[in-house]
Amino acid sequence: MRADRLVAILLMMQTRGRVTAAQVATELETSVATARRDLEALSAAGVPVYPQPGRGGGWSLVGGARTDLSGLTAGEARALFLLAGPSAGAVPEVKSALRKLVRALPQPFREDAEAAADAIVIDPARWGANARQLPPVVTLLQRAVVQRTKVRLHYADRAGERSERLVDPWGLVDKDAVWYLVAGTERGQRTFRVDRIAEAIPTDEKSHRPVDFDLSAAWEQVVDEMEQHRATTAATVLVPERLLPILRDQQGRNCVVDGPTDDGRVQVRITAPTAWMVTQQLAGWGASLEVLGPPDVRVELARLGTELVDRYRDGG
Repeated sequence: MRADRLVAILLMMQTRGRVTAAQVATELETSVATARRDLEALSAAGVPVYPQPGRGGGWSLVGGARTDLSGLTAGEARALFLLAGPSAGAVPEVKSALRKLVRALPQPFREDAEAAADAIVIDPARWGANARQLPPVVTLLQRAVVQRTKVRLHYADRAGERSERLVDPWGLVDKDAVWYLVAGTERGQRTFRVDRIAEAIPTDEKSHRPVDFDLSAAWEQVVDEMEQHRATTAATVLVPERLLPILRDQQGRNCVVDGPTDDGRVQVRITAPTAWMVTQQLAGWGASLEVLGPPDVRVELARLGTELVDRYRDGG
């Protein structure tokens, strides 16, 4: 049984006193059979829950007891607090929630969890700059995602053309200080840059999110498609094996390794939207790399080299 479902079921029982398998299934978007198996597994694992059959029955904690989050392993508890801890300094609600979760953990896990929560601080501000503020529209969209309500967007595309769309907000992604909304539309899944949203109007209409939707997987697919779209020019490059790790770290997804060559070097492909952008990426490597093609990248490199020689000849 997944730890997140275990925690959710326990919190539901502590909040409501008694739940049915149907209520758990609706809340967690699982089948009734899965919810019933989860409840039975809780009981079998020693968590003080019991079923009450008959009309008005359901599952309850013994004596209305407050139980700990005993379904979490020590590793899961550390992972949870390492993930949540960095945001606690900036968000009072997160700090309060972490304190309550620590108290709910089994005693052997508490010390590690508290240490994990304090192990990392994330400072999003660059040197000499103020911390980035969360755009107000992001807060509105977050609320819509959590509450499962549709949002009406006034949106401008890359060309500046404006349109109005009613969307099902499924999740938000912060990529290098740029926010994106992944949403369902009448044409299927779409991704919207939040800074192009002129206005977002919440509605009372319930949104639909596919049961099997996974935001991380959906975003990974978006990134892959964007990278493929951007990688319209590929340069074939020979790099000394000792320099390959540095090149791969610098270029990331834009460096594809083809394999070793007979002279001990490694052949790779460096991709970018244009030949000039590939040239910009490779020029700083000088003669350490050999570009085999395409011809337009070699021409750009030669032109850039000539410009530099002409400008800096004789130290001028």
